[in-house]
Amino acid sequence: MKRKHVLLIHLFYWFYIINQALFPMYIGKVDKSFLENHQYLFEVCLATLMNVITFYTIYFTFPGLMNFKNRIAAVFSGLVIIAILTSFRTPLEFISWKWFGSMPPEELVFEWAYFWNNLRLVIITGIYAVLIWFMIRSFETQKLRDELVKQQQAGELALLRSQINPHFLFNTLNNIYSLVYKKSDEAPPAVMKLSSIMRYMLYDATGDRVPLDKEIEYLRSFIELQKLRIRNPESVSFTIEGNTDGRTIAPMLLISFVENAFKHGSKTHQPFVVIRLAVKNDRITYEVVNHLRKTSLARNESESGIGLSLIKKRLALLYPDKHHLKITEEADTFSIKLEIMN
Repeated sequence: MKRKHVLLIHLFYWFYIINQALFPMYIGKVDKSFLENHQYLFEVCLATLMNVITFYTIYFTFPGLMNFKNRIAAVFSGLVIIAILTSFRTPLEFISWKWFGSMPPEELVFEWAYFWNNLRLVIITGIYAVLIWFMIRSFETQKLRDELVKQQQAGELALLRSQINPHFLFNTLNNIYSLVYKKSDEAPPAVMKLSSIMRYMLYDATGDRVPLDKEIEYLRSFIELQKLRIRNPESVSFTIEGNTDGRTIAPMLLISFVENAFKHGSKTHQPFVVIRLAVKNDRITYEVVNHLRKTSLARNESESGIGLSLIKKRLALLYPDKHHLKITEEADTFSIKLEIMN
């Protein structure tokens, strides 16, 4: 939490406390003689000084008490601090009244009522100090937690890149080499698509969110390059429904499902990969269906680029309570349906 925000919290607290003390004067409940000789303002200033000393003594010693391993020692130390603060308030008030106030000397007589009242004030002020300390600490803890989550997400995104890059890059380069060797007209567009993919992965996909249109362009380039290595490219379809303008999404969130589909859906006797993305209102619906070999889902997950478990974890971090992922495995079909509420 920034220092200026902490300062604002403290200033707001003292503004509230001082206004509470001055409130009787605002509504005319203070004797005029007290106002004329400034006795009331003197008592307000004295009480505020006592509260400042009490508040910050407890505020700065409480964290140390929290670090005590022995709770009994911590409680005992806290009681000692309260006793010291209570004991010093009464004589300090008497000295202040004697030298700076206008209270008659015959009234400066110790009574237990002073002690119990000061004990009450110390406890109340101490409770405020502890509550404000916990509030500031909770803000700082939440900020730290958010930073850790962002670092974790950045690390997972880096892991995603590192897992996609090697095998995809080598396979694509081999395909492009084959096209160049055959002097195919498809070689230049393939190089441009690979360049576009690498640019997106290295530069555009570094933020928390990217335009959905860029993510779609990335998927489209990836799909077109994957078609180069399969016998029946017409068995692959990619459709977009709805208006994608102005929409954003977490970068490289959708690619893993497509990569998984091509790993398994294009290696069958009847290959097909169907990809559909629909945008309606505040919802993005993403479906990927592919032909499935007779292998277990566990093996599919272990062979897929990043694994469904990490995808689920990323979704939980990026879209908590704002997504729904359904995975279906049938006899010869594997499908996923992801809904994201933007």
